[in-house]
Amino acid sequence: MTTVTSGVTTTLEVRKRDGRIISFDAVRVHYAIGKAFRAEIGLPEDQELENSLEAQVKSISEAVIDQIESRPFSRDGVDVETIQDAVEIQLMRHGHFSVARRYILYREEHAKLRALRAADSDGNLIAPRINIKQEDGTKEPFDSTRLRRRIYSAVRGLEQNCSAEELVEETYRSLYDGITPQEIYRAMILASRSRIERDPDYDKVAARLMLMVIYNEALGRLHPKEDIADVTRREFSNYIETGIAADRLAPRLREYDLERISAALRPERDAAFPYLGLQTIYDRYLLHIEGRRIETPQYFWMRVAMGLAWNEENKEERAIEFYNILSTFRFTSATPTLFNSGTLHPQLSSCYLSTVDDDLEHIFKVVSDNAMLSKWAGGLGNDWTNIRATNSHIKGTNGQSQGVIPFLKVVNDTAIAVNQGGKRKGAVCSYLESWHLDVEEFLDLRKNTGDDRRRTHDMHTANWIPDLFMKRVRDGGDWTLFSPDETSDLHDLCGSAFQARYEEYERLADEGKMRLFRRLPANELWRKMLTRLFETGHPWITWKDPSNVRSPQDHVGVVHSSNLCTEILLNTSKDEIAVCNLGSINMVAHVKNGELDLDKLRETVTTASRMLDNVIDINYYPTPEAKNSNQRHRPVGMGLMGFQDALSAIGVSYASQEAVEFADRSMEAISYFAILASSQLAAERGSYPTYEGSKWDRGILPIDSLELLEQERGLPIEVDRSTTLDWQVVRDSIREHGMRNSNVMAIAPTATISTIVGVSQSIEPTYKNLFVKSNLSGEFPQLNLRMVQDLKAEGLWDSDMVEAIKYYDGELTEIDRVPEELRLRYLTAFEVEPKWLIECAARRQKWIDMGQSLNLYMAQPSGRKLHDMYMLAWTTGLKTTYYLRTLSATQVEKSTIDVNRFGIQPRWMKNSSASSDIRVDRGEAAVEPGADPNAILDQLPPEQPKTCNLDGDCESCQ
Repeated sequence: MTTVTSGVTTTLEVRKRDGRIISFDAVRVHYAIGKAFRAEIGLPEDQELENSLEAQVKSISEAVIDQIESRPFSRDGVDVETIQDAVEIQLMRHGHFSVARRYILYREEHAKLRALRAADSDGNLIAPRINIKQEDGTKEPFDSTRLRRRIYSAVRGLEQNCSAEELVEETYRSLYDGITPQEIYRAMILASRSRIERDPDYDKVAARLMLMVIYNEALGRLHPKEDIADVTRREFSNYIETGIAADRLAPRLREYDLERISAALRPERDAAFPYLGLQTIYDRYLLHIEGRRIETPQYFWMRVAMGLAWNEENKEERAIEFYNILSTFRFTSATPTLFNSGTLHPQLSSCYLSTVDDDLEHIFKVVSDNAMLSKWAGGLGNDWTNIRATNSHIKGTNGQSQGVIPFLKVVNDTAIAVNQGGKRKGAVCSYLESWHLDVEEFLDLRKNTGDDRRRTHDMHTANWIPDLFMKRVRDGGDWTLFSPDETSDLHDLCGSAFQARYEEYERLADEGKMRLFRRLPANELWRKMLTRLFETGHPWITWKDPSNVRSPQDHVGVVHSSNLCTEILLNTSKDEIAVCNLGSINMVAHVKNGELDLDKLRETVTTASRMLDNVIDINYYPTPEAKNSNQRHRPVGMGLMGFQDALSAIGVSYASQEAVEFADRSMEAISYFAILASSQLAAERGSYPTYEGSKWDRGILPIDSLELLEQERGLPIEVDRSTTLDWQVVRDSIREHGMRNSNVMAIAPTATISTIVGVSQSIEPTYKNLFVKSNLSGEFPQLNLRMVQDLKAEGLWDSDMVEAIKYYDGELTEIDRVPEELRLRYLTAFEVEPKWLIECAARRQKWIDMGQSLNLYMAQPSGRKLHDMYMLAWTTGLKTTYYLRTLSATQVEKSTIDVNRFGIQPRWMKNSSASSDIRVDRGEAAVEPGADPNAILDQLPPEQPKTCNLDGDCESCQ
C-alpha cells in the first residue's frame, strides 16, 4: 500500500515481532476483523458473513487503514501491535464491544502462545519457556513433543472428524509456568469436551485422554512402547495387595487364583466407555488411596465381580462370568454394589423401606436406622401413616400430639447430615396414606413459603393412595380424613377390605363416635395433590391397592410404602426393614439386526439373577431388622436401561404403537427369564424361607394378578393381556422347584449407571438430543450419538445442523431439512405425549412383580391434563409414578447462535409465557353445587415445578 507524506509517495511498511519489515497488507486487516465477527456469532471461518455484517467489516477495516496512514512516517515501519490496537479502537468506536472483546481475548491467547513457544526456520517447536511442577515440588521443562504425542494418539483413527492441531493449540492457551501434569491433562480433556457438540468423535478423544489419566495413576507412568494390556494384567496382583494393605479391599480377594483372574482381564474394553462414564467412575467409583486411583476400569469391574462371587464353589469361574457380563455393558449392578463390592464393608443393597410405629422410642429408632443405612449408600423409604394426627390425645402425658410433621423435619435434617459416606447426598422419601388427618400439611412440606420449621426442602414425599379415594374423585364424592390412633387397622387393609372398614369409620363419624375427623370433597384434596406436585414436584402419586393386591408376599405382610424411587414394593413392619438389591439390563446391548436377541438376553438375565441373589448372603447389613427381612424373603430387583436406545436401534419412535408393543414383548422376555432363573436357583440352593403360601406357591404369576386387582377394584384394568412365550415352562419349574426370591423385578431410574455405560436412562425417553448435563462431576455436553449417525447417513450433519438443534433446544421437530421419519424417531421427552409413556409402562407393569420409576413429562401443563394423565395411569393398573417434569428455564447455551437466521420461534421461546394460559387461583377453590366436580382441576398456579434438587447423582437415580 502506498501513501503520500510531505508530497512524497511512500510504501506503508509493517515491522514484525521478529524484526522483519514487510509491506502492509490491508486484506489481512479485513480478514482479522471478519474472523472476530464470525467467532462472536458462531460462524465457521470459511462461511461468508451476511451482506450487512460484511459491509460493517469493510467500513471498520477502512477506518483502521485511515488511522494507520495518518500516523507519522517511520522508516522502521508500523509495529504490529499498533495495527492491532487500531483494530480494537475502531471496533469500539463503531459500537461492536462484544466483537472487540473477542478480538482482545484472541490477542491475549496468542500472546500466551508466543510466550510458551518459539519457532525455528522450519516452523518446528523449540525450547519452551515454562516448567512443569511435579508432585514432589520439583520442576522440569515443559515437553511440547510429549503433549503433541498424547493428543495425536488420542485422535488416531478419528482424523476425519477431529483436529489434533486444534486441540494442541487450545491446550497451549491454558498452560502457565508451574502447571501440573494433572492440569495439562485437564486442559487437553476440556479442549476435546468443548467440541463434542461439533462431532461425537470428540467424546472418544476425551475418553482416551481420560484413560491416560487413569492409567498414569493406577499403573504409573508408562513407556510409550509398553502395551497397556500386558501392564494391566501384570500389575493386577499388586493392585489387590495394595488395596488390602490400605484397607480398601477385603483380604478375602487373596483367596482367588489371581493369575487366572488377571489372564481374564480384557483392557481393550476400556475403549467402550464414553467420556462421561469414565469421568464418573474416576470421580466416585474407582478406589483410591489419598486421592490416587488404584483401579483401572477393568480392575473396577473385576473387583465388583470377585466381590459377588466369593461364596461360589467355583469362584474364579463365576467371577470371570460376572466380569464378562459387567465389562461388556450387558448388565450393571446398582451403585451401592459398585461402590462397595469386594471391600471391607460390602453394603451392596440399594433400597431400604421401613414402617414407623406410633411410639416415640420407635420413631427415633427409625431416624437412627436411617442414618446408619444412609451411611453405606442406601436409599430410604419411610412409611409414617401410623403416627397419630395433630391434636390427637396422648394417653401417657394426657397432652395433645403435634402430629407427624415435626418428626419429618428431623428425618429431613438427618438425611442432610449423613451424606452416604461423603460420596453423595443422603436421600429419603416419606410416605403418608391419603386418609391421614395431617395429609394437607404433608402436601405442603416442599413449599418455599410458610413456617420453615414445618418444611422439608431436602426430603422427598409421596402420597400412598387407596383405590377408594380414586373412585371418589372419579365420582365426585366426599373424602374423610382420620387420625390413625382411632383407625389403626386401615393401615394394614387394602382393596375391598379397606373399603368396607373405611366406610364403617365414616358411619361412626356421622354418628359422633369418632373424636377427630374432617370431611371434604375428594376432588378438592385431589386438586391440592396435583397443585403441589406441579408447584414443587412433590408428593409423588403412588397407589396402595395395586401394590398390595398384586404383591407375591401378601400372605406374610403388607406393603406400606414404596422406596426412594417408587419402584420397590415390599412388606414392612416393626420387625422388618425391607431391603432390595438392584441391577439393570442394558436393552440396546441385546438388540441385533433390528430385533431383540432372546438367546443373549436369556444368558444375561440368568447370570445377573445369580449375581443379585449372591448380594443377599454377602451383604453387610447396618441393622438387624434389615438382615432379618432380606434373608427371610430374598427379594431382588432386575430392571432395565437403554430402552430409548433400543427403540432407536430398531427404528421406532417412542410415540407409537410399535414402541408400546416393544415395551410389552421386551418386558415379557425379561420377566420370563428372570422368574425362570430364580426358580432354577431354587433348584440349586432352595426356595426362600417364606415361599410357602406366596402367590408363587399358589401358582399366581404377575400376569395373573391383574385379574385379582380387577376383582378387588371392581373396575376393568385397561391393558392388553396377550403373551408370546410358553409360560407353562415357567409355571412347571416353579411348581417343581419353588422360587429363590420373593420378588425379582423392579425398574429403577439408573441415571448414574446408565451414564457409566453410555446409554439412555432406564425407560426414559430422550431428554434432549443436545443439552448440557450437570452432576457432581461438572457440566458435560450430551449429544444423541444415534441421531448423529442417522443424520450423517443422510448427509445432514454439519455446522448448520448443530446450530439449528441448539436453536430449537435439542429438538428436531421444526428443522425442515430433517426427514420426517427421523424427526419422529428422535422426539424428545416433552414432545412425546404422556399417554405413550403410560401405555408403555402399563404393558411392562403386567409382567413386573414390583414397580417402575416412571417419570411423566408435560410441555404445557394444565390442571385438566394432569388429572387425565394420572387417572389414565391408575386405570391402566400402574402401581406408582415418579417425578412430574415440565420444561425448565435452563436451556442449551445459545449465545453463539444468530437467531435471525431462523424465522420461527422455537418452543423454548414460546413457552416462556405459556403459563399465562393457566388460570390462577391461589386460594382453596371449592366445587360449586351442580358444577363439574373436576372443574377446579383446571386451576393451577403458573409456577415452574421443581424436579430433583439432588443433582441426579443421589440414590434416587441409581
